[in-house]
Amino acid sequence: MSDLVFTPAHQLAQMIRDRTVSSVEVLDAYLAQIAKHNTKLNAICTLDEKRARQRAKLADEALARGEDWGILHGVPITIKDAFETAELPTTGGYKLLKDYIPKRDATVVARIRAAGAVILGKTNLASGSGDYQGINDLFPRVNNPWNLDCTSGGSSSGGAAAIAAGLSPLDICSDFGGSIRQPAHFCGVFGLKPTDRRVPTTGHIPEVPGIPQCIRQMLTVGVLARYVEDLRLCLQLIAGCDPHQPDTPPVPLDIPTGKTLQNLKIAWTNEWLNFPVAPQIKSAIESVAKRLANVGTQIEHWIPEFDFVAAWQIYYAVATYNLMYSQPTTFDYARNSIAFLFREATQGDRNLRQLSNVPAMGLSIWFNPTLKGYFEALTKRDDLIAQMEKELEPWDVWLCPVAMTTAFTHRAKGEAVDVDARKVPYMMASGAYTVPFNLTGHPVVVIPIGQTLDGLPIGMQIVGKRWREMELLAIAQEINKLVGGFQHPSGY
Repeated sequence: MSDLVFTPAHQLAQMIRDRTVSSVEVLDAYLAQIAKHNTKLNAICTLDEKRARQRAKLADEALARGEDWGILHGVPITIKDAFETAELPTTGGYKLLKDYIPKRDATVVARIRAAGAVILGKTNLASGSGDYQGINDLFPRVNNPWNLDCTSGGSSSGGAAAIAAGLSPLDICSDFGGSIRQPAHFCGVFGLKPTDRRVPTTGHIPEVPGIPQCIRQMLTVGVLARYVEDLRLCLQLIAGCDPHQPDTPPVPLDIPTGKTLQNLKIAWTNEWLNFPVAPQIKSAIESVAKRLANVGTQIEHWIPEFDFVAAWQIYYAVATYNLMYSQPTTFDYARNSIAFLFREATQGDRNLRQLSNVPAMGLSIWFNPTLKGYFEALTKRDDLIAQMEKELEPWDVWLCPVAMTTAFTHRAKGEAVDVDARKVPYMMASGAYTVPFNLTGHPVVVIPIGQTLDGLPIGMQIVGKRWREMELLAIAQEINKLVGGFQHPSGY
């Protein structure tokens, strides 16, 4: 193992700029790590070694001439295979896009390039970014570096596995229902889901290229990394309005208040009513709360007066309206969708299945979509956003679980998941604690806070106020100092 592959991205950038290490040397270290481990993880689905080497060599030559390309000058990074990347295959996990090579970059990819980064390649994902596991019809299944028999989560599956295993220092990814946060939790890394519309989604698939932009709410672009500082650095590069997406507002990044742990007012909970959480996750979050109390933080156990069941239902209504015209109409896709819906409708605890009700909610809209129904769902979403804003106002941040369970063993999409001796419907097990914040658009940072007795990572969501990402990241960094930070899995 090279220490370079677990060095923070911001430190790598400084080392390259100071010429204590070259971009080529850093790239070689990552390529060696990829060659050693990717065949068992399947985290990187497209490796662009030739052009990465050319770019790294040019980066070193530029520095020798006194040129500085930007804050990530010469640093290798990866991109989720949902983002169009010029001259590099971009599939979205769809078989019909296996030969698609975009002519231009997605907005966030262009911004990362402009900051001097070297694009190593694309990371594997769920088909259409629509699953909590890294499964698609093009590439081998993504495995979790902590336990290859387990999923790394989804849909940013390859990104989380790559970051955890030292195959990349930064991964640009996306989150529509937990796709950054659940993999971060499953793989023991850090993840940022910014405020809805903080970062433009131009050039993101699942919309098949050439069709109208259908996904207008709840999809966010964020980052997976091993350090909070790298999340912050990357957000500063990718945030901001985009002429190709005029509904991305020109809201400047906030300035952190600089509060210490002793000056913060933090809420926490380790389980919501109706949504059971595995005992070891609950204990880990409670332990964080006790540590914060011991250092003088004003921290209280608290659950907002917020209708999480209604949020679950409205999320799936809005999601269905957003997704129904963006998906491919191939036979394979339809067959897989029907198989998933059958499993989701029939597996799991009966009471929880009735509460979840994803197939019925989605299909009722799918077969009878109306413009009035879409506007009604958006109006209810507005009410829930206002409700959550009001509830969070007294607190600096709120701590809560990422999912009901830690990384589970590989299974068919829709197959129930065991949580504390109960069979929980598949979508609920991973999404119950993430989709409310896609619905309301609140920013969330996930940090690792421990491990289970069998050595699987446990993450925690830190929820902040809308448009206050920099304050949220500053608080997350202070909490992280208290709870320990990133640990890489054994053998990497």
